[in-house]
Amino acid sequence: MLDLEKQLAIIRRGVEQVVPEAELRQKLERSIKTGKPLRVKYGIDPTGIDVHLGHTVPLRKLRQFQELGHQAVLIIGNYTALVGDPSGRDQTRARLTVEQVEANAKDYLKQVARVIDISKTEVTHNGDWFKKLNFLDVMTLTSKITVQRMLERDDFTKRFRAEPSVPIYLHECLYPLMQGQDSVEIRADVELGGSEQLFNLMMGRHLQTDAGQEPQVCITLPILRGLDGARRMGKSLGNYVGIGEPANVQFGKIMSIPDALMREWFELLTDRAADEITRLVDPNQTHPRQAKEMLAKEIVGFYHGQAAADAAAAEFVKVFAEKKDPDQIPEIAIAAHDPDVKDGKLWIAKLLVKTSLAPSTSEGQRLVKGGGVTVGPDRTKVTDPKAEIQLTDGLLLRVGSRKIARIRIG
Repeated sequence: MLDLEKQLAIIRRGVEQVVPEAELRQKLERSIKTGKPLRVKYGIDPTGIDVHLGHTVPLRKLRQFQELGHQAVLIIGNYTALVGDPSGRDQTRARLTVEQVEANAKDYLKQVARVIDISKTEVTHNGDWFKKLNFLDVMTLTSKITVQRMLERDDFTKRFRAEPSVPIYLHECLYPLMQGQDSVEIRADVELGGSEQLFNLMMGRHLQTDAGQEPQVCITLPILRGLDGARRMGKSLGNYVGIGEPANVQFGKIMSIPDALMREWFELLTDRAADEITRLVDPNQTHPRQAKEMLAKEIVGFYHGQAAADAAAAEFVKVFAEKKDPDQIPEIAIAAHDPDVKDGKLWIAKLLVKTSLAPSTSEGQRLVKGGGVTVGPDRTKVTDPKAEIQLTDGLLLRVGSRKIARIRIG
């Protein structure tokens, strides 16, 4: 194991809070002296199918603890997902079914294994203990906290004071208790979470103390902002980069982020030194496009390998800088007898929907009005949202520079 100060320097990088930091130092000193690794917990709820870069911020910190010789404990929250984490929410989460959670969880470990060493990780599901509780056990758990304390949460306070007030459902109050109980069950020394998770993490300390255990240290990390540079990364917001997405898709998305986002992404998603990051994000020392390309290559390389990252970079230059079509173009079959096709022509908005370049005809019309739709090898711009497009086998249809489809007449 590295000495205390070197471990602390690595652990502190990119974190917002260590609560309480003095206890972390004590735990690390004891770990070094005894050779017994700390048990470092991170829980992830399978509320969706894709793991994105926002999820990887605490996962990367978990990997750092592994590299320092500590024991990573990953909890798949198949029961907490049924409740829904209210942290940072201004309204109740939509309830998921058991079937939805199970379906989402199937691919989670495979995706998470791209960030941490899953072979050296203790993996468990919190349903393993929560499904054994009876009603008296639940009452005992809920007696560990007062309603007044629960209402101290910022998200609950905002909802309670809103005009008109936004409902706070009783089942939401179970979530921090369940997350805290997870820490008791696995005897966590450290728990990682996003900055909005501090209340839940501190609940773990409270319940561990009540159970006669040494309380965990809580480490919070910043919330990664998404592609728009403003809101937290999330699939529902459409501003995310999935770690399972193809290399060229990841590369293109990263190249689209605002320049102001680069420092944050370099710090939270790469292992580059602080002075190097300062140089890369300084436009007087490094051109923003060059810095962004280095960021994209590093992230894509981590998930797909350096060869794939280099190929994605070359494809990006071809498509965006040289304005050429990509090598791989998805082909969409449209039947000649399709009822929407009249005299070999199809309304542009419906064509965009059928080729999955637009989610709806109204959005398709908006894209046309915005000047982002072109057809054919010469990239003829479609300007009339009511236009009827003559369908030919092999016709290329584009939305902007990043979306393209080749039409095949069946």
